Amino acid sequence: MPRATAPPITLTAPQGAVLERLARAGTTPQQVARRAQLVLAAAGGASTGAIARTWTITWRTAQRWRARWQAAQGALLAAEAEGGDGDDRALTAIILGVLADEPRPGAPARFTPEQLCQVMAVACEPPGDSGRPISQWTPRELADEAVARGIVVRISARTVGRFLVSGSGRAQTAPEPVLAHAARARPGGAR
Repeated sequence: MPRATAPPITLTAPQGAVLERLARAGTTPQQVARRAQLVLAAAGGASTGAIARTWTITWRTAQRWRARWQAAQGALLAAEAEGGDGDDRALTAIILGVLADEPRPGAPARFTPEQLCQVMAVACEPPGDSGRPISQWTPRELADEAVARGIVVRISARTVGRFLVSGSGRAQTAPEPVLAHAARARPGGAR
């Protein structure tokens, strides 16, 4: 039994202009530019199989992007009507949303980037400034200090250790607090 042909994608002139701009702009992420080209090809009459062969993707992936574009037609037309006076910012935002990756499955992150930065900032401070009778931070001491300061509700020493250890297995924190005393150690930047 032959496969059913995919319904054609129709683009309005503003949608096509935004897709062309995204496909050609040097600042557009490569995945988004490629997906914009895929939608333009589908609107130009290319079959799903031809698109899959051209971009070396699976037929299912080509079909998925075609379906995502068609599912967004209502939002695209509404954004286009909103920017009727030549302003295509709303339309561009909707198109970027359609062409963006969907959220990946899995558990959500337990710590925000801000919390991780705050833990790293504590690691750059001398332990004595926090009333700790140690010369170097350990993952356990950092975890305890992060909880004491209210940065996180709880965090394990192992998790803190993962933040601090690079791929080579060496701690990323300096043996001496480099950033905490950088201004006093080298006034005026002299060596």
